[in-house]
Amino acid sequence: MSIEVGDKAPDFTLPSDGGGEVSLKKLRGQNVVLYFYPKDDTSGCTAEACGFRDAFPKFGKVDAAVIGISKDSVASHDKFKKKYELPFTLASDTAGEVLERYGVWIEKSMYGRKYMGIERATFLIDGKGVVRNVWHKVKVPGHVEAVLAAVKEL
Repeated sequence: MSIEVGDKAPDFTLPSDGGGEVSLKKLRGQNVVLYFYPKDDTSGCTAEACGFRDAFPKFGKVDAAVIGISKDSVASHDKFKKKYELPFTLASDTAGEVLERYGVWIEKSMYGRKYMGIERATFLIDGKGVVRNVWHKVKVPGHVEAVLAAVKEL
């Protein structure tokens, strides 16, 4: 399944860092930057998270919530968030159901070995729950700036 611009964003409720939970439905009325990443505390994922951290005040000025989702446990998210002082929500999709709904649980290949993993992808969802922009196979440098620019256009 693949989510396209103009589609209604699939709703979800997931456990999040700090023992909480996050629900897309409860964020209606606010723009949401939903970014999927492979693994806490790995080089690319840390660079991406720190990019969103550094730009977080700018996302707040345009009324945009930032949510990171991976298959890591809530405990892993808590450590990752504390280590890098991440001010936004990290949601845990250990079962991979939300990853499947957003089409980011894909077959990958490394050194000739095929395996299933998370595609680094970001979805920009407007206050009505409609997908306004999608970035697949995200390259970290410049990505946060591109997302911020897109939010400002909403």
